[in-house]
Amino acid sequence: MIYSEFKGEKLSLLGFGAMRLPLLPDKSGEVDEELVGRMVDYAAAHGINYYDTAYPYHGGKSEIILGKALKKLPRESYYLATKYPGHQIAERYDPEAVFEEQLEKCGEEYFDFYLLHNVCENSIGVYTDPKWKILEYFIRQKELGRIRHLGFSSHAMPDTLRAFLDRCGDEMEFCQIQLNYLDWTLQDAKAKYELLQERGIPVWVMEPVRGGMLARLGETDRERLSGLRPGASAASFAFRWLQGLPNVGMILSGMSDMEQMIDNVRTFEEAEPLTEKENQALFEIAEGLKDSVPCTACRYCCEGCPAGLDIPTLLSLYNESRVSLSVNIGMMIDSLPEGGRPSACVGCGRCAKVCPQKIDIPDAMKRFAQTLEKMPHWADVCREREKAAEALRRGKKE
Repeated sequence: MIYSEFKGEKLSLLGFGAMRLPLLPDKSGEVDEELVGRMVDYAAAHGINYYDTAYPYHGGKSEIILGKALKKLPRESYYLATKYPGHQIAERYDPEAVFEEQLEKCGEEYFDFYLLHNVCENSIGVYTDPKWKILEYFIRQKELGRIRHLGFSSHAMPDTLRAFLDRCGDEMEFCQIQLNYLDWTLQDAKAKYELLQERGIPVWVMEPVRGGMLARLGETDRERLSGLRPGASAASFAFRWLQGLPNVGMILSGMSDMEQMIDNVRTFEEAEPLTEKENQALFEIAEGLKDSVPCTACRYCCEGCPAGLDIPTLLSLYNESRVSLSVNIGMMIDSLPEGGRPSACVGCGRCAKVCPQKIDIPDAMKRFAQTLEKMPHWADVCREREKAAEALRRGKKE
């Protein structure tokens, strides 16, 4: 395992992010706790010592499940990070109540790393409002030893990030940003990275494979990378690109199954920097991906949706439809109740206000609905195909 040094701490460069924990196969949406336990055991046995969760992940259950899985390990053998949800829209903010609840949920007496969650254009006013005393409270918890290292995560634009650092940067020890070879230019992550480097603040990476997008490249792109490094996964290229940035001290991966865990651990066994040719290939691939709606399936948009839409799933299908209108997409849409389809979007815009990727979700839902209206009714198509197949089978028997 590759390790980084941070204020006397030896951190595994690969961290286990708990935003996308594995789910039970019964489609209940519940986390597969037994598998999480086995993944944590595997991670610890292979040198991963950093585990990241947050108050809202998995409907508030991530902290509980991760805390339970870590209990079997010696406390000094791992670092646990979680976050204060000041980015969520609320009538009031009570950092003390949330912090005490988080300690109880995780079964901990302190957090090794604690973050202000998603300091961005919509939340910077909350975090800096003296009325809520958020930063003041967490600085005090650090003084008491209940927080060992204090930092923040951010999806903000560079100017907002700079404004927050000007006001609160002296208290921030690290910053977690969305960083990958696609967003290096698409979301100006390069400017954010360089700003943090200039201020002497180490970078923690979230979305290194863009919610799985960079691990699920198209066949042509996969073949291109395979030609450069036979046997290497698409995800490994994204991780090795990050390993080439000197101010990166932590790379979080929201691993959802054991296969991802094994592949990622293999990638981080030793440093193997990408060549100039490999880096150029990644940036050329990134250019071809920029027409997609940049959803990372963080699900921040789902909580306040009055229609109860599964927005990340619909955006994923929308992206697929822009590449190819397949029967599979139609079947997926037809399997949803009418109230769960893109046409059910009421256009209120609450989702767009909390989207870290700044996606105009109502507009995307409107366009997707219009696309679907022009498509044949796939249920009928499937039935006709099945009838044709059955007729063919009967003909062969005769």
